[in-house]
Amino acid sequence: MASKEGETNMAAWLLGIKTLKIQPYHLPPLGPHDVKVRVKALGICGSDIHHFKTMRCANFIVKKPMVIGHECAGVIEEVGSEVKSLEVGDRVALEPGISCRQCNLCKSGRYNLCPKMKFFGSPPTNGSLANKVVHPADLCYKLPENVSLEEGAMCEPLSVAVHACRRANVSPETNVLIMGAGPIGLVTLLTARAFGAPRILINDVDDRRLSIAKSLGADKTVLVSTNIQDVNKDVEEIKSAMGTDIDVSFDCVGYNKTMSTALNATRSGGKVCLIGLAQSEMTAPITPAAAREVDIIGIFRYRNTWPLCIELLRTGKIDVKPLITHRFGFSQNEIDVAFETSAGGGNAIKVMFNL
Repeated sequence: MASKEGETNMAAWLLGIKTLKIQPYHLPPLGPHDVKVRVKALGICGSDIHHFKTMRCANFIVKKPMVIGHECAGVIEEVGSEVKSLEVGDRVALEPGISCRQCNLCKSGRYNLCPKMKFFGSPPTNGSLANKVVHPADLCYKLPENVSLEEGAMCEPLSVAVHACRRANVSPETNVLIMGAGPIGLVTLLTARAFGAPRILINDVDDRRLSIAKSLGADKTVLVSTNIQDVNKDVEEIKSAMGTDIDVSFDCVGYNKTMSTALNATRSGGKVCLIGLAQSEMTAPITPAAAREVDIIGIFRYRNTWPLCIELLRTGKIDVKPLITHRFGFSQNEIDVAFETSAGGGNAIKVMFNL
């Protein structure tokens, strides 16, 4: 697909709280190891909603206009002079973070923790809700014919779950508890199953989310309360519904209550994986959990996950298509409605743009 001459590259710029505007976006020049990608599918992430609603996500603060978005896939329009792995017309999924490749963390393979990471749509780095973006070729992964561009964009949230399941060593001997049936809780459910987990229980405060989790293959679902006083009652109900020891818990929410529940429900010698980071500081019963040798595992994004994600999609071991509940085009009105839809929660899981 040749580039249309004279076409202005447009992008969705976050200008203030709940203020997005489609405006021109001038791309950096194409380096020898870069590719230019026409973005075709982009999903809205929880972090995009934080930026949209509050102009910040944890310690990442939006201080100047920024192009939003990072879960994306598209078609190669141009390749740098040194790029051998990709060619014009290839369909690719983009890994959104560019690490420095030189620090000790990068060199040891834990590049997701690089302090100089430049990550699409994480301030101050512009994101990818745009007609086109320039990106390193080695962070663009070719999609097989039977994997759609929308599924390619879903590799990003799926990567979070793959990284978490790897860190927690999920296997056919791991019974899993998942706190929260939002988009990340649901991809964690699909991924834990693909990793072989025989029994998976998921809980949430919303019955609609739990019915979706059930349809995606959760063995058990438990409706929990939002009240911190109910932790012990919820733990008993979770243990009873599971019917066996919980080896690994994934907290895909990140509140005092969810973390307290996960720590108390997990068996002695088990693991609690903290994926959701709703609160910057938490109060949770770590001492009794530590006395039972329950390991707490932190998760930050992902590393080296795209090839596996694509393979899980290609082979049908994971089907992310049911998670895409809403679709929008790329117009001013549609981006406004799409972000309000995603921010509203309700029956929206993954809101996807088709550009």
